[in-house]
Amino acid sequence: MVAVDTISRLFARIDASRAGLVSLTQDLLRFPTINPPGADYRAICAYLGEWLEARGGAVRHIRALGEPDDSDAFPRWNVIGRFEGTEAGPCVHFNGHIDVVEVGLGWTVPPFEGVVKDGRVYGRGACDMKGGIAASLIAIDALLACGLLTRGALEFSGTADEESGGFGGAGYLARQGFFDRSRVDHVIIPEPLNPDRICLGHRGVWWAEVEITGAIGHGAMPFLGVNAIAGMGDLLALIEKDLMPRLGNRVTAMPCMPEGARRATLNFNSIHGGQPEPGDGRPAPVVADRCRLVLDRRYLVEEDFTAVKSEIVELIERVKAARAGIDYSIREIMSFEPTMTAPDAPLVQSLEHWIEKLFDRPASLVASPGTYDQKHITRHGSVQACVAYGPGILDLAHQPDEWIGIDDMLASAKVMAAAALTLLHERTENA
Repeated sequence: MVAVDTISRLFARIDASRAGLVSLTQDLLRFPTINPPGADYRAICAYLGEWLEARGGAVRHIRALGEPDDSDAFPRWNVIGRFEGTEAGPCVHFNGHIDVVEVGLGWTVPPFEGVVKDGRVYGRGACDMKGGIAASLIAIDALLACGLLTRGALEFSGTADEESGGFGGAGYLARQGFFDRSRVDHVIIPEPLNPDRICLGHRGVWWAEVEITGAIGHGAMPFLGVNAIAGMGDLLALIEKDLMPRLGNRVTAMPCMPEGARRATLNFNSIHGGQPEPGDGRPAPVVADRCRLVLDRRYLVEEDFTAVKSEIVELIERVKAARAGIDYSIREIMSFEPTMTAPDAPLVQSLEHWIEKLFDRPASLVASPGTYDQKHITRHGSVQACVAYGPGILDLAHQPDEWIGIDDMLASAKVMAAAALTLLHERTENA
């Protein structure tokens, strides 16, 4: 067990870093790393690399060459820094995504200036998740400054594209072996979940595009064509009437938050039908011979993925049988299985212990309604001990006037630092 005076010294260092934490968060927010298209990745990685090198880290900059979104105009850069102790032991890795979503409307403060007021830092990505990155870096800095990295290793990675699936970021690093169990034991992703919550994993996701096809014809003689939009309407009605009630009755044992996420869900992300209109907006005088629908199906650990897909196929087949001339195709866009780290894993227990010590109440164990980069770390990597834990209120993510609380960042930094120190001094099979 870590000595009380050691923890006191560690926490005092973090408290003394308040101004530096705020400044670091502001610096990160001033890189407008909007994805898409994936702007300023190289610049923010250079900044993070210099920060890590200044503290003695061995730094690598890794471009996700060959990934679909990587281009010379918008290269998918990632940065990783490693700090080695003097004695062999486990490695605790902090991973944060460097990209943010578009700004959107409704802001009352500049989104990329890092405005500080009322104990908060405002900006696009403050909550999701540059405040979490800053808190994890301050935790690493405190451990190093206090001379507490005597055993094992600490790592930090800043990765691209989480907001668009993470394939050029954590996914790429995982496929390159950076999250292999031979070099990393525990991973903390400081996503915004409130500083007294630990996210164990997430539901599964299946994104698919369904295209209904018919037959083109003159708009004045629609009876000579087969309208694909009408066929899609039949499908939407079937989904609403038949499938949606069944999904609502399926409830997972995973501790998903909010409560509605404990049920299987399906969302219509987008729909596109008919011929493109000319620039002046005049309609095309034809029967629509195609209509595309993008489905976002979030499924439970208790559900079978094959059955998830077959439910949709069965409904489309019913539409096809009922409406002559209709056909269809399905294109899978992305799928990830549900994932969850065991509640009794040392990583979870260590975070729980320090949350209770700091907040004087038990930690809440939750699961995420949507996926995050844990899916890559546990799927392509071999590290199973991975959780999301960090400062911020999840409901603020992607909203106008997004902010992160300074006190929350400090508290989370203390939890992360103390948990990492505890894990570094535990005997493991890799030590």
